[in-house]
Amino acid sequence: MKKTLFFIGLFMALTIGSSFAQKYALIDMEYILEKIPAYESANKQMEVLSQQWQSEVDKEVEVVNAMYKKYQADLVFLAGNEKTKRENEIVAKENAIEVLRNQYFGPQGELFQQQEKLIKPIQDNIYEAVKDISIENGYSIVVDRASATSIIFASPSIDISDLVLSRLGY
Repeated sequence: MKKTLFFIGLFMALTIGSSFAQKYALIDMEYILEKIPAYESANKQMEVLSQQWQSEVDKEVEVVNAMYKKYQADLVFLAGNEKTKRENEIVAKENAIEVLRNQYFGPQGELFQQQEKLIKPIQDNIYEAVKDISIENGYSIVVDRASATSIIFASPSIDISDLVLSRLGY
């Protein structure tokens, strides 16, 4: 029992001792991105495309809704074959809308591709700048305070956001 307690104590002492030797830094990704004009421009382009595509999808949804309302109004007059044919047309149109949504907004859709084309290079440049600064200054960890919800307080002296911006030329 004494050996176990000794090893636990030794492990804790080594862990605590090694954690004091590490250097930490913070960045605020939202702050950095706000200061980069190319990011704002890319966001505006993405928003315009998204609105255009959503408008196109909405128009198709309106067409399906009109088809369904007409189907409901004509339902009492439709024979079995005609009823099935109209139902199939509505279902086919709904499926086409889903395909269109996936084409624009799906995981590999056009919006994702535009994001990869416009925003990812900016994020990659920020990452490279953070990496270079970290290596130069010996930081073991750089945390993004914008996405780290568990950080309650951090000293402004360890925030390197402005250093990253100056490295990027802003």
